[in-house]
Amino acid sequence: MEIIETERMYVRDLRSIVEDYLAHIIDTGDLPMRPEQVSDLFGNIEDIYEFNSELLQTLDMCENDPVAIARCFVDKSQDFEIYTQYCTNYPNSVAALTDCMRSKALAKFFRDRQASLKRSLPLGSYLLKPVQRILKYHLLLQEIAKHFDPLEEGYEVIEEAIDTMTGVAWYINDMKRKHEHAVRLQEVQSLLINWKGPDLTTYGELVLEGTFRVHRARKEKTLFLFEKMLIFTKKRGEHYVYKSHFSCSTLMLIESTKDSLCFSIAHFKHPKQPQTVQAKTVEEKRLWAHHIKRLILENHHAIIPQKAKEAILEMDSIYPSKYRYSPERMKKAVSCQSDDFTGGGRQGRRQSEPAKQIIKNTIAILKVSPER
Repeated sequence: MEIIETERMYVRDLRSIVEDYLAHIIDTGDLPMRPEQVSDLFGNIEDIYEFNSELLQTLDMCENDPVAIARCFVDKSQDFEIYTQYCTNYPNSVAALTDCMRSKALAKFFRDRQASLKRSLPLGSYLLKPVQRILKYHLLLQEIAKHFDPLEEGYEVIEEAIDTMTGVAWYINDMKRKHEHAVRLQEVQSLLINWKGPDLTTYGELVLEGTFRVHRARKEKTLFLFEKMLIFTKKRGEHYVYKSHFSCSTLMLIESTKDSLCFSIAHFKHPKQPQTVQAKTVEEKRLWAHHIKRLILENHHAIIPQKAKEAILEMDSIYPSKYRYSPERMKKAVSCQSDDFTGGGRQGRRQSEPAKQIIKNTIAILKVSPER
């Protein structure tokens, strides 16, 4: 009943967006709004209104049968893809509304419209509702599962519906994150000075960015970590001045045992020429170190077994701050561990056992003496 009633209220809100705002704006021809502003503001809200109106009708026909309701979500799983477009566009919607509210005429129009409709919430709150709703379906379905006997017929359908809508929520969050990173990447590209290399999009997704103190440098450096490259820059006003870069396939990470905030970056062929940076917090340092190690592994030319990757990345909590991570050491790790993955070990060994040997072998290969 909660799923159906909240869906009914949600569809009512969608209708208000489409009919009371979008249609009214189109009918009011003298508003100082450009077509692209209207498009950015509302996205594909009409498609969502149409889809959820049909979904509500289908849910109403289920007569409060929890299995039938769950099956609705399984059957319509592909149709929820329209939310990806809406959620990806949502930052543009917020920006368009902010831009509109800078205009006295448009700000007055939206205030008057809200007052005439007797709405307690402004348009911006309504435009957020689809983002909130798509991320709530799996939680509502989980409530059904809590009150449904797992041994009763139809429980597997409810589980499938939960898995389906959890997947939809995860996918939309991931697409939204990737879109935001892509937008930021283009922004960085436009602000980067003295960069002579190819378009930054050739280096994959922008994974992390941050400002660090750098050893022997007077000013802080801003680092951009891409899937295939790490760039060092210096901030100048709104711009970033290119200073140096390292390919992730040639990167060496040296973690300091003296300072929990420091780590060093070097080309693995020139380990005595590192760039030592200092993070602001231990958490920030761990985050960067983790992703740099991951990208060293992913960009290595050899195929590294997944369990080897996991073992190397998990060593942080077991043997912190005593290791160098570089392509050469990874190569040795792979060759040393190959028997564990090709069946070359002794007969009858349990599948779970190689993981221990991987950690043992990898520790022996990556371990270096603590810095003096």
